[in-house]
Amino acid sequence: MQKTFIGPHLRRLRRERGETQAQMARTLGISTSYVNLLENNERSVSVPVLLKLMEAYGVDWRAVTEDEGATRLADLRAVLQDPIFEDARPDLSELRAALDHSPALLDSFLTLYRAFQSATEELGSAEPGAGARLVAPPEAAVHDVFRRHRNHFPELEEAAAAFWERPPPPDEIYGHAKRRLRDRLGIATRLVPVEELPDALRFFDEARGEILLSQALDHPNRVFQLIHVAGLVEHHDLLDRLLDRCGIADAQGAARCRVELANYFAAAVLMPYETFLEEARASKYDMDHIATRFGVSFEQACHRATTLSRDGAHGVPFFFLRVDKAGNVTKRFNATNFHLAEHGGACPRLDVHTSFRTPGRIVPQFVEMPDRSQFFVFSRTVDRPTFARHTQDIRLAVAMGCAIEHAGEIGYAEGFRVAGAQMTPVGINCRICPRANCDQRAHHAAILARPVDARRRGATRYDG
Repeated sequence: MQKTFIGPHLRRLRRERGETQAQMARTLGISTSYVNLLENNERSVSVPVLLKLMEAYGVDWRAVTEDEGATRLADLRAVLQDPIFEDARPDLSELRAALDHSPALLDSFLTLYRAFQSATEELGSAEPGAGARLVAPPEAAVHDVFRRHRNHFPELEEAAAAFWERPPPPDEIYGHAKRRLRDRLGIATRLVPVEELPDALRFFDEARGEILLSQALDHPNRVFQLIHVAGLVEHHDLLDRLLDRCGIADAQGAARCRVELANYFAAAVLMPYETFLEEARASKYDMDHIATRFGVSFEQACHRATTLSRDGAHGVPFFFLRVDKAGNVTKRFNATNFHLAEHGGACPRLDVHTSFRTPGRIVPQFVEMPDRSQFFVFSRTVDRPTFARHTQDIRLAVAMGCAIEHAGEIGYAEGFRVAGAQMTPVGINCRICPRANCDQRAHHAAILARPVDARRRGATRYDG
């Protein structure tokens, strides 16, 4: 049986209640020295002590046993790759010790660094006289919430598993979803011409109890939108509890997070966890095959693959990145230690950008980050709904990546010698990338202090 360590959670719980170790020991019926050992992760928690914690302090066992260490460690290692830490970069053992003994301090450090990043980005792009905005944008807040939860929400998985009394075949889900909304919730569904919803794909009219779906939506996305609305309505209280736990203070960020949690629920209904994981393993993560099997879009299948973090039933940990033709990052989810760009565009050396040249085809690539970590990435374009002639060819591109040690589990890596694969050097983005001589550099990074040599012209105007 896997041992469970709860040191940082226990210390935080005790301090929130203003108790000493001796007071907590009396409450739990154990010795003060045992509380000290638990807080320092020198002993794993036993089931009786865990049950006593739940009874005495009214806490959910998941709140004290959830292991966020791997995610936080990956975030710290990514942040510390910034060259400003080059002269005093802690090693791995120091980081792990800090995680065990000073988790709140590390959380504060990460918060401060993200504020620094936001401020740097805002000051770099603001017009003269414009004030910098230090509040993280809604998308960044949502990304952080999903990152902390390893892209996995057990409560939403449980709710999704109970959605159908008897799951219908994929080709009948649309009709079943319409009937379910009508019979259980009194919500009608109407497919309307594009002209009736000129600037939207779906509108839920709560007052009239009606969902309007644009004809611009293809079949998989019509189904997805119906399940999404069902999740918003049926599980409103559950979403409220999750949002309270996420602690997003900004109203815009909380609203954005509610939408993404409802999207998660819809994906879990359409692609049940166990069946999806089994199909993913059997097909070696062939996303076209999986999309066909579950009657969903390629992008929806990719997104679902990033959520397979259930204890005892893990899938390959992926990051998911979506970009537009200009290279702007429009969506990102991450279950790896690959550090995704928070602002602006992704690294131009990632082949997700070149996938626009070959629409609909998988583009595989092996990449290496500045910290020498290596990943296998595959990219493909995805089409967006078309409203009219002038909106044709609206494409985005998605990239899925995993650590190099998982490449053997991915069918798209077959035919490559993983051990000796040619690595493409990449970074987070140009503003903070330490690769001074990169021939794709688009900005002079503030962290590169090498003086300009007027006698020399390098590969780019920033290398001189």
